[in-house]
Amino acid sequence: MSKSASARAAGEVLTHRQTLTVMVGLMLGLFLSSLDQTIVSTSIYTIANDLDGLSLQAWATTAYLITSTVSTPLYGKLSDIFGRRPLYLVAIAIFLAGSLYAGSVHSMTELAMARGVQGLGAGGLMALALTIIGDIVALKDRAKYQGYFMSVFGISSVLGPVIGGALAGASNILGFDGWRWVFFINLPIGLAALVVVYMFLHLPARHVKQKIDYWGAATITLGIVPLLLVAEQGRTWGWASGASWLCYGLGVVGIGAFLFVEKKAGDYALIPLRLFSNATFGLSSLLNFIIGIGMFGAIAMLPMYLQLVKGLTPTEAGLMMITFTVGILFGSISAGRTISSSGVYRVFPIMGTAILAGAALAMGLVLGVDTGLWVPGLIAVFFGVGLGFCMQPLTLAMQVSVPPKDMGVGTSTAAFFRSMGGAVGTAVFISLLFSLAADKIADGMKTAVSNPDYQAVMNDPAVAGDPANAKLFEFFKNGASNDSLNDTSWVHAANSTLTRPITEGFAQAIDVVMLTAAGLMVIAFLISFALPNKKLTDPKSAAKEAAPAH
Repeated sequence: MSKSASARAAGEVLTHRQTLTVMVGLMLGLFLSSLDQTIVSTSIYTIANDLDGLSLQAWATTAYLITSTVSTPLYGKLSDIFGRRPLYLVAIAIFLAGSLYAGSVHSMTELAMARGVQGLGAGGLMALALTIIGDIVALKDRAKYQGYFMSVFGISSVLGPVIGGALAGASNILGFDGWRWVFFINLPIGLAALVVVYMFLHLPARHVKQKIDYWGAATITLGIVPLLLVAEQGRTWGWASGASWLCYGLGVVGIGAFLFVEKKAGDYALIPLRLFSNATFGLSSLLNFIIGIGMFGAIAMLPMYLQLVKGLTPTEAGLMMITFTVGILFGSISAGRTISSSGVYRVFPIMGTAILAGAALAMGLVLGVDTGLWVPGLIAVFFGVGLGFCMQPLTLAMQVSVPPKDMGVGTSTAAFFRSMGGAVGTAVFISLLFSLAADKIADGMKTAVSNPDYQAVMNDPAVAGDPANAKLFEFFKNGASNDSLNDTSWVHAANSTLTRPITEGFAQAIDVVMLTAAGLMVIAFLISFALPNKKLTDPKSAAKEAAPAH
């Protein structure tokens, strides 16, 4: 071990320069995990067509979501036992192996398996990155550093669709299909992160003699996997289908078994239930879940509006979301700096949830077919600010509300609840969107058909004979339904007068979804007032002060 490493093992705090070097590696890992949540969204259609597996495309997303969510608390607990550095290196290595496999697949089934491997690595990247910052940075500076991490999360969430769309649109890059670089792009970034973390991150060796909670891992998997499956696939299966009811039942049984096993396990539990007796920890977990629903719901809805209603390409919609990144940058960094200097954190979740509720309400009230693009761009800024004010302070609050030995569990639990909320939000909101859109489009079509001007355009032989309108007239023939709305790529190429009821129907459905999200954010706003009104104190410092002098 080097001299500097030995000093740090003895308890010496890293210098600012050493911390920044380590942060580069951690942020690269975080960038990868959050980028891969969104980069596939704009490229999956191209990938599925190339691999002749359009009907299986949803499983590529579902596999990643399941493995990343379920593995997050496992990484947190194992890092408390074996140390952060080896677990973080393992997470990067697994993610790289999954990325290499995903870029080399020859079928959608293989891609789903590869995405599952990627998710196993991604589960450790975000939670452990924030945990390691908690280990190496004092509380007075930690909020500031973690603010930068949340900014990376926001940037990668927005860049994902842009990069995915651009790569999938290229027919060949360096001898490989363009879409394969959606996964190959991870390799140089991941290798850089691996090298930086291996060379510069030296933490005290840790091997706590403690049993591993295998039963907890098994029961949380039994509880969460079926619920994530039905959240992702429920719209296709039908929410009241036999497969959905089986998933609901397994989920309830699994969660019940998990709570029973964790209570029995006590301190060596995967997520010790005693932590929830702390008001800050319990309330922050609940807020992370609710905000996760609203966050991923809005991140899904705004691009939907820009593409379905305004006719932007996926790449253009991704670029429009840059304003969201500006907001999250401002929110997370300003919150981090203020908390670092004052120790006061409660005001930020209160302000953040209020801003989120206002932004979602504004989206629900003003977004229409003729709304100028500057309006959603401006609303996205405020949505980003609200998230920046919530995500990072709540993670920090959960870290300092647990003993130092449970730092990994505390941080990974924050990521776990936010990820679960995101899965629920995305699935439920998109399902709600298409169900509402089918009804509203059907109503709009009935009204439009009774209009003589609309009838005149519909009966115009030139319009009927235009190839660009072929799928539109097929849509008229089949009627508005969930199935007929599965492919909307033709909407903005067809006659704009005839498609007006369709775009208006989507706009009205998105408005209802965002008003629902606003209601959820109001609930989060009210809950945030229950957070203890006290300054954050570093549990490590408190432990040192409490220790008897020798």
